[in-house]
Formats: sequence, C-alpha cells, structure tokens
Amino acid sequence: MTNQVSEFPTERTFQYQHSLPPLPVPSLEGSLAKYLDAVRPFATEEEYQVTAAVVKRFGEGIGKDLHQKLLQRARTRRNWLEDWWLDAAYLELRYPSQLNVNFGGPAPYLEHCWPPTEGVQLQRTSISMWHTLQYWDLLRTERLDPHKAGNVVLDMDQFRMLFCTCKVPGVTKDTIINYFKTESEGPCPSHVLVMCKGRFFSFDAVCDGHILTPPELLRQLTHVKQCCEGEPAGDGVAALTSEERTLWAKAREYLIGIDPANKTILETIQSSLFVVSLDDAKPYATSENYTLVTREALTGDPTIRWGDKSYNSLSFADGTFGSNCDHAPYDAMVLVTQGYYVDQQLKATDGKWKGSETVRPMPLPEELVFTVDDRVRSDVAHAKQQYFETDLQVVCYAFTSFGKAAIKQRKLHPDTFIQLALQLAYYRQHGRLGSCYETAMTRRFYHGRTETMRPCTLEAQNWCHTMLLPAASAKRKALLLAFNKHNKLMAEAQNGKGFDRHLLGLYLIAKEEGLPMPDLFTDPLYSKSGGGGNFTLSTSLVGYTTVLGAVAPMVHHGYGFFYRIGDDSLTSNHTHTQQHTHTHTDPTQHHSHFDQ
Repeated sequence: MTNQVSEFPTERTFQYQHSLPPLPVPSLEGSLAKYLDAVRPFATEEEYQVTAAVVKRFGEGIGKDLHQKLLQRARTRRNWLEDWWLDAAYLELRYPSQLNVNFGGPAPYLEHCWPPTEGVQLQRTSISMWHTLQYWDLLRTERLDPHKAGNVVLDMDQFRMLFCTCKVPGVTKDTIINYFKTESEGPCPSHVLVMCKGRFFSFDAVCDGHILTPPELLRQLTHVKQCCEGEPAGDGVAALTSEERTLWAKAREYLIGIDPANKTILETIQSSLFVVSLDDAKPYATSENYTLVTREALTGDPTIRWGDKSYNSLSFADGTFGSNCDHAPYDAMVLVTQGYYVDQQLKATDGKWKGSETVRPMPLPEELVFTVDDRVRSDVAHAKQQYFETDLQVVCYAFTSFGKAAIKQRKLHPDTFIQLALQLAYYRQHGRLGSCYETAMTRRFYHGRTETMRPCTLEAQNWCHTMLLPAASAKRKALLLAFNKHNKLMAEAQNGKGFDRHLLGLYLIAKEEGLPMPDLFTDPLYSKSGGGGNFTLSTSLVGYTTVLGAVAPMVHHGYGFFYRIGDDSLTSNHTHTQQHTHTHTDPTQHHSHFDQ
C-alpha cells in the first residue's frame, strides 16, 4: 500500500469515514465451528471430544444469550468492538507497556543514500524531520489519498493518531489524549519535543505559517546538542514511562503534586507533534543485518524516549535511524505508511536538501526542566532497574536467495509461504506445532483495526508432518491444501468473519454483567490453542515496502516474528524474552525452511 499524494486532491484523506460500513457480528454457529477447527491441532481425540461438548453446551445455552446481547450492542454502535478492544488489549494492561506493547524498528535509509556514517547525525535528522513534518501537513490538509483495497475504501481514522497523541497512565486504566486536528477542524499543536541525555527541549516546527526548513531545524537541533555536550545528564524522568502502569500513574500524580509547573511540562510533551531522540548509541546495521539497530529501537535508553508517545523518532550517532511507538492509538501500518513516504522522498532527493539555506530569526528551543525530589529520583532509578532487567532478545536478518517474485512465479501467496515456513521451522525445532497469531486487517469497516487469523491449521499440521517423511510425492499436494486453507481464513478474517474478536465480545459481556465465566473460556484447549492472548507465535506481515518493525512476543515462552517481503528478499525480525532458555531465537532455522 503506497502513499498517493495529490496537490489538488479529488478525494480528501478522511472524507469517507462516515460512509464506511459498520463492523459486522459473525454468526454464533459459524464462529464456534471455526473455533473447534482451530483447536483441533492441539488436542488428542479425547481432549477434542471434551471441548466439542463444552462448545455445544455454550452454543445451545449461555452463548445464545450473550450473542443476542452482542447483537443489541452492535445496533447502537458502528463498531461494537472499538472501545472494548482499546481497553482490553491496551489501556487496562498493568505491566510495563514500553517493552511489552510498543512496536519499533529500523529506518531503511541506510539501504540507499544514508549508510552508517559518523558526524552527520544532526544534518540527517533535520532532513528526516522535515519530510516527517511534510507528512503531518499532508494529513492536516487532507492531501493524502484515502487508502483502498482494490475499489474498497479503507478506514483512515488511525492516521489521526500518528501526531500530537499520547497515552496517559491511570491507576486502573490508561487514557489516550489526541490533540490533532485537520485545517478545517481548527488549530493543531505544531511543536516538536527533542530529548537528549535525559533532558527535554521543545520548539515550534512552524514559523510565520511555514514549516521550518532543514537548515532551520539543524540550527535548533545544534542548539540542543550544544546545551547537553559536556554537561551532566538530566534527571531522566522519561524512564518513568517504562514502569508498570499503576506505579507510573502514581509517580505522575506525585510529580504534578510537588510543582504545578510539572503538569504544564507533561502537557507540552503529550501534545507535541512527535519526539526526536538524539541517541549516542551507534548500532551499525546493513541491509542484510538490522539486528543491532532493531534491538536499540526496542530496548534502548529509556531516558531519551517518551514511551507513551505515539511516535518517537530515534536518531543514532552513526547516522542511522529507528522508531519506537505506543501501540494503543494505532496499528503499525500507519507508521509503515509514513516511514515509506519518508524513505521514498529521501531516495528521490539522494538524502539531500536542495532548497534555501537561509535561516529565519526564531526563538531557540526551550528546555523543559521538571522539579524533582528524592522520591522522584528513586522512582526513576527503580524504573530504569526493571527496564534493564527485562532482556528482550532481538535478531533481524535478510534472506536473499529469493523473494516475492520467485514465490509468485509458482502461483503461491508470499505471505502464506512465509507463514507455513514458520510453522515448519517451529515444528522441526520443538516437535510440535505452535499456536500462532497473524494480523488480519479489518479497515474496510468503520474504525476497523485487526482480527486474529490462526495459521496453525490441520492442513498446516499435515503438511509439516509430510515434510519430515522421505517420500516427496505427497508434499506438494499437502502444501497446496495448507495454502488454500490459510488464504480462505485470512480472507474471512479481513471481511469481518473471523471468530476471535467475536469470542472476546461474548467473554466481555459475561464479565461486565457479572455472570459466571462460561466453560468455553476456562477449557484447557482455549488457552492452549492461543485464546485469551496466549499465542506462542505472534506474527505479522509488515508489508511489501522497505519498512520493517517488531514487537515483543505475546507470551514469555514464545516468539515474535515480523517480516517484510521484497521482490528478491525476505527480511524478518525475531523477538524472544531470553530468560526462558528452552526457546532460542535463531533466524537461520526459519531461513532454511524458505529454501526448502
């Protein structure tokens, strides 16, 4: 999905929002049948019969009542899932979100005009900032064409959350504050936050109605850098955003209580367009090995990124770049789209600024200094300690023997190809299949985000089994059956006919009404097959562009697997929490299955 930008657009970015169809509620019978099919690979015959009986009782009893209440909810909402999903998947979570929920990754600029180079950090940052600000202006003026799948218009609401957006911690539940407005809606914040050595600086990215040019942005960044060079590091208050959510909420309340000026600073951070992080790290990377820069993007210095911001642009001292973003307000495709826009603009200009070098008179960046005391310093120290104790293992390599072109020549879907290779890799490594989540996009519906597609099917299981047999005759047939089943399930999920979000809705109705939890959700096969967010393999196709990213696994014994598909290469990000030594992230395992 590429960026289509029009100088005089015939379609405005958000013009179709009110005409999108509502998110449908699948049939109860269809969802339960798909659920039974999905748990089959993880069950003995005896276990399956027990679960089938549980599902039958649910469908004939309490499930019917819950489904009717869900239908009633859907009649009064264009998206019956939206608020539930935001709360259950993000805002009510209490564990630290920066390492466990945020997504991040490397920028692809090093593959063409900006290879790792020291001494160019600020110059390159000023140019990448300018292109990012141009993208903000495209959204403000609604000149970014609405996305479409064929002729089907897709929801664009998440793009409103890329800029001027921040999550705010609460004792029991977080909230999202969004300050973005289009030009037709009114004024929008235009200041940028720059973080360096644990300190905060802010300046307006617009002067006299015009976005600052790269030379002007360079002047502002240079001032920030000069203020920090040779000086003690700041208090690192940003590290608090990496803390357990309730602890962060209480620390934030205390911070506001000791000085009202602290609240003003927090509001300045929250409303900023985005964060620019000037990082001293030098995570050298190549187009075939993004490991170090991806690891730094996900697990780098917590004192120079605001973990609750929708977009932290990370600028490293070796001239490479990355990002770290709160996942709650939007899904990764928003940043992929923005990142690809910037990448293509840089490629078209060879990474250089060819405009005016004039620097207009304007205020220098203002430093934002929190009032802190011993308790705040102790809270920061505790946050940093727990942050660095979480050892997230990250590897990111490119497989260059072939890519999309060769796969499509064999009339196979590239995404399905990778998903089945992943199943085979896990099967050979562990001697069993792994419960697997793949992201399915539901943006053809109003405020649609995602649905679960479960790649671990009976057909995939059978194919993995045949691949371990010496005879080759049955392998192709089993492969095609697995491909067809995967493609069918993905199409259904994208069209509002998945079952996981439906089951979540039924679960939440029972919970909200204080009903006894139905046996379906306490049955062992529910969690064993991945239900309730217990998928061993958490996967997503990042796309067919140059952009790449990753996030932590869903469960501690699992893997995260995120990949982009190029014409002649397949690049994958693997994540795993390293303290569990019975699993190990070795990308060559997956790459060998691509070859086979």
